[in-house]
Amino acid sequence: MRQNEIVTYSIPSYVPRNGDYSVRIRANEGDWQELDTLLVKVDMHEVREASMASFDFSGEVEVDVTCHRQNIQQAIVRPLSSGVIAERIDNRTIRFKLVKPHKLSIEMNGDCFHNLHLFAKTIEHERPEPTARGVAIVQPGIHRIESILSKIVEGIDTLYFMPGVHHIEQVLIGLPSNINVYIAGGAVVVGSFVCDQVSNVKIHGRGIIYLSDFGRFSAFRGIRIMYAQHIDIAGISIIDPPHYSIYIGQSSQVRIFDVESFSTRGWSDGIDIMASSSITIDSVFMRNSDDCIAIYGHRWGYYGDTRDIVVCNSVLWADVAHPTMIGTHGDYINNGTLIENICFNNIDILEHHEPQEQYRGCLTINAGDKNVVRNVTYSNIRIEPFQLGRVIDLRVVWNRDYNPEPGKGISNITYKNISYTGDESMVSWITGYDEQRTVSDVVIEDFYVNGVKVEALSSNMFEIGPYVHNLNIK
Repeated sequence: MRQNEIVTYSIPSYVPRNGDYSVRIRANEGDWQELDTLLVKVDMHEVREASMASFDFSGEVEVDVTCHRQNIQQAIVRPLSSGVIAERIDNRTIRFKLVKPHKLSIEMNGDCFHNLHLFAKTIEHERPEPTARGVAIVQPGIHRIESILSKIVEGIDTLYFMPGVHHIEQVLIGLPSNINVYIAGGAVVVGSFVCDQVSNVKIHGRGIIYLSDFGRFSAFRGIRIMYAQHIDIAGISIIDPPHYSIYIGQSSQVRIFDVESFSTRGWSDGIDIMASSSITIDSVFMRNSDDCIAIYGHRWGYYGDTRDIVVCNSVLWADVAHPTMIGTHGDYINNGTLIENICFNNIDILEHHEPQEQYRGCLTINAGDKNVVRNVTYSNIRIEPFQLGRVIDLRVVWNRDYNPEPGKGISNITYKNISYTGDESMVSWITGYDEQRTVSDVVIEDFYVNGVKVEALSSNMFEIGPYVHNLNIK
């Protein structure tokens, strides 16, 4: 890999552009390169048109962003933890440098709904050569599924979707085991990949899964992973699926890395995990109009406990509902589900807006359906000002919309190095359900609100209900 290398991609015009911004990049004070700036819809309650651009680089890159909507009075680059500071060049243009990968929101004059999402990614290390042995090329066009799968003959282990638009006639592509699906930068797949009862599948690249043209109740997801093992998703973007971006049911050994997602429909969660184990979600950006990351037990046809989940180094933005949610669904007909060994680490939360009282919380565990939730750690979480909700929502519940039975209990929960900046009326809520269904053994360590450490549970930042045992703050 060369120092100060830049890779850009030309996106087909099938994906609408947004003319609100122009974005240019350069290395070593060389020639400027202009990026394609795409339209991405955000927010469910009032759908608006934001922008997205992306590129790969190594070394150092200089970025110019020109705003065509309005003069710039103030420009902010989030998450704030990135440390990226924009210099205003004139009334319409800002400039900044990047020396490492970032997933950023660039907001002019406080507008987070017509903002620019800029994804500066690493140079790809595992990009196959389209002419290499074992690679079958899929040229842009309208594809029947059988014509794509017929390419997988003896000796072929990679499907390479070339730049351009790929329309999948039957929408759902069921993949076999032991296949590598590469979606090249500049490739747009109008369809959904399904990993059902398979193993050793990788879906990766710099391309886009684009589902904006499908109606909400079509319920198409970007990628479905069901009864599967050893699945790897990396590097792609998923734009406006009617349902979840990535759906994981009764599966194990799943890795999701360096993925971006936008959604605007009801129930269009980011990543949902049901009755699954050994799942790693790393370096993702989720801007969703429902839960960004939801971890459940049994649901639908998926049975078994959920355990060993890691979510790290990511940016979560819930225009509606929860950035993180654990515990709603389980096997209430039998003895419930055990959900355990969950870790959220190094997370930036940029928004949480939930008008409904029972569905609030940036860091939420709502144990329902006879579920037991235990051994959950939240560490190094940075929560920026949000519109409506709570910081922590930790409850054993009976939500009659979703739970035929209340949960059984929550225990061994740790919050460490949590910082929240914003309105101090966003009070955290911790409560059990009854004497048998309690919240117990909770530690809150180094919890900061607007830069001040919260020293006591009696502070106005907490509402502590009954049936809570061994709750400590330090």
